[in-house]
Amino acid sequence: QVQLVESGGGLVQAGGSLRLSCVASGTIFGINNMGWYRQAPGKQRELVATITSRGSTDYADSVKGRFTISRDNAKNTVYLQMNSLKHEDTAVYYCNADLQTTWFDSTYYEFWGQGTLITVSS
Repeated sequence: QVQLVESGGGLVQAGGSLRLSCVASGTIFGINNMGWYRQAPGKQRELVATITSRGSTDYADSVKGRFTISRDNAKNTVYLQMNSLKHEDTAVYYCNADLQTTWFDSTYYEFWGQGTLITVSS
């Protein structure tokens, strides 16, 4: 069964740092874009950062200069290094990836992780 499994969430003080990891597990024949999204209480899910298979990145304006997305293609893993955390970064963070799950079908399907909660205390 193909799935995305996140880790690294938790409670941190404002100004602190956390690193999220997300592993794509199961039978996978290719990974295209990977990314992180977040959803704060009472708000819609929003993009945090994305990274293409070639390493091109994109960030939400609110996290530019503080967060860094990276990936290890050999480990099917995407990371999100979060520095200078603010109270407004408090949210459930979701991993997202486009995965090729069969050898005979080159279509990439979108998968989501279960989410990991990050709470930033002010």
